Amino acid sequence: MKTLLKNREMLLVAAIVALVALIATRFPGFVRPANLANVYNDTSILIILALGQMAVILTRCIDLSMAASLALCGMVAAMLNAAMPGLPIPLVILIAMALGAVLGSVNGLLVWKLDIPPIVVTLGTLTIYRGLIFLLSGGAWINAHQMSDAFKALPRGPILGFPLLSWLSLAMIALMFVVMSRTPLGRAFFAVGGNPHAAVYTGIDVGRTRFLAYCLSGTLAGLSGYLWVSRYAVAYVDIAAGFELDIIAACVIGGVSIAGGIGSVAGTVLGALFLGVIKNALPVINISPFAQMAISGTVIIIAVAVNARAEKHKGRVILRKAEAH
Repeated sequence: MKTLLKNREMLLVAAIVALVALIATRFPGFVRPANLANVYNDTSILIILALGQMAVILTRCIDLSMAASLALCGMVAAMLNAAMPGLPIPLVILIAMALGAVLGSVNGLLVWKLDIPPIVVTLGTLTIYRGLIFLLSGGAWINAHQMSDAFKALPRGPILGFPLLSWLSLAMIALMFVVMSRTPLGRAFFAVGGNPHAAVYTGIDVGRTRFLAYCLSGTLAGLSGYLWVSRYAVAYVDIAAGFELDIIAACVIGGVSIAGGIGSVAGTVLGALFLGVIKNALPVINISPFAQMAISGTVIIIAVAVNARAEKHKGRVILRKAEAH
């Protein structure tokens, strides 16, 4: 029983089930399979972004510009489609992802080569990327009637009864699981975050690893940019404004340590789902937007406190082992 309670993923599963069951006592329709599938679909973009943020946080960095990168890549994708409706959608997606990788690499290079604190770098690029959206679009919106049907239909396209957006998020979960658990890059993310000085002695380039983490987060932000504007059929300067806080919250709730080196794909996904259930359920039970913000903030603080306590315990264990040698 103690092992079960110490398992962050199992605790999150239990919390999500309890939350859904509690909501079902007032609104039984919330637990219908079709509605739960819709909740997952609504959370899919957050899941994809949180997986990218997880990689960055594991290396003791942070990316506050993910939502701005999403917005810029989404605007570019929408503008390309509006200007050239015949351009193949897969090519539009690849362009958005490539642009996202470039934006992420800018963050990574500034952190790596200039040794600027990540929070300062990404706070600055957040503003720059938002400004670039305004310069590109002139502040104008791109609405549904300016987008091609194929552009808007892709995320909604059903496969085996589920939208493609849901399948894409599942594919990203599987891909990130393989990267984090089966590749040298994934192991390097953990090593750099766990002890960057020791990582150097094992032959890991700390700066390069952090650069690659930012490139990964930028690429996923680029993909999410297309998914966002095509799903909601609108592109404007303030797309996903403030969404970076939800992305970080999903990671923290899922057990990813802000101090780096601790986290998992499963925990991150469950953290995003926990937030997704809250954001879908609270409006249903007539909770005001301001109360929703307070509840979300409280959940984040509790998650950080739980993480800090777990990290202190792990730190003492490591110290005892070191002293033993």
